[in-house]
Amino acid sequence: MNTPPDPNSKATILVVDDTPDNLALMSGLLKDYYRVKIANNGEKALKVAQTLPPPDLILLDIMMPGIDGYEVCAHLKANPATQRIPVIFLTAKSEIEDERKGLALGAVDYITKPVSPPILMARVNTQLTIKAAADFLLDKNAFLEQEVARRTQEMMAIQDVTIQVMASLAETRDHETGNHIRRTQNYVRALAEQLKNHPRFQKFLTDHTINLLYKSAPLHDIGKVGVPDHILLKPGPLTAEEFEIMKTHTTLGRDAIVQAEKSLGMKVDFLQLAKEIAYSHQEKWDGTGYPQGLSGDDIPIAARLMAIADVYDALISSRVYKEAMPHEEAVAIIEAGYGQHFDPDVVDAFMAIHPTFKTIAAEFADKG
Repeated sequence: MNTPPDPNSKATILVVDDTPDNLALMSGLLKDYYRVKIANNGEKALKVAQTLPPPDLILLDIMMPGIDGYEVCAHLKANPATQRIPVIFLTAKSEIEDERKGLALGAVDYITKPVSPPILMARVNTQLTIKAAADFLLDKNAFLEQEVARRTQEMMAIQDVTIQVMASLAETRDHETGNHIRRTQNYVRALAEQLKNHPRFQKFLTDHTINLLYKSAPLHDIGKVGVPDHILLKPGPLTAEEFEIMKTHTTLGRDAIVQAEKSLGMKVDFLQLAKEIAYSHQEKWDGTGYPQGLSGDDIPIAARLMAIADVYDALISSRVYKEAMPHEEAVAIIEAGYGQHFDPDVVDAFMAIHPTFKTIAAEFADKG
């Protein structure tokens, strides 16, 4: 006679039959190898099947008063909590059509009475072995999914920290910028959310891209690490020559990110956006910006969003050479740049949500 798949952990079998003698017979055959539960009608069987822990297998009679075996099986397979419990019909109904109906409802086997104990035990053991293997794979898959999710989350956290560290390299060169990178990344996200349904931008500004923009925005000034201190930290206006050197931060930033990509040996979505932002956020809609003198739609969308975010934050922030400007004056200057410095539609989006910019600025205000 076959034994259960794991002799150290007995499986639980629910026997469902309305005849006391049949319940006694099945219990007698099974009790030395398995934990046995019994139910003498369909309603009770469904309650037992849904009680934790659920049975590992159900031996189910068909001809019962009230809910018959077919209905019980249908209910079990319709319920996510019980649908994976294997059902073996154990019945006096011996017609081929009866068996076909039972298997069509989701039963794994069909045994006719009177039963042969060795055949019954062999088939029970076979189905329990199959279920044990299926449960193992399910648990393993669930574990692997959790592990993948955990490692993905871990990698994303490392990515976020790396971005912040890289961005802070530029920030630490200019102590007055404070929380500038945190404010600007939130400004950019707010603008992107406002524009994502706009016909000109909706194809580009997907939820995924907006998330990448938020991640990559802090790298817009990474190139400032290559600007000499006497220019970057000068407590006053720059000379024309000094300004030309300062302007190189866009190219230096782009080149630093390109080098990071080469080190990775692959293209990374957020770094592509970071390159566009670092290199082109000083371009102007009318073509008078730098470093390439791009105009209109030739300026990457990511850079157009950053242009407004960067200028707004520069205006409302204090520097050695200037006082912080009130929000209302900064808004007026952005509006005045409509179609000249800035993309008109991005200015419209800014004007619609500029109170959000003010809120972000207050939330991430520089300390001291």
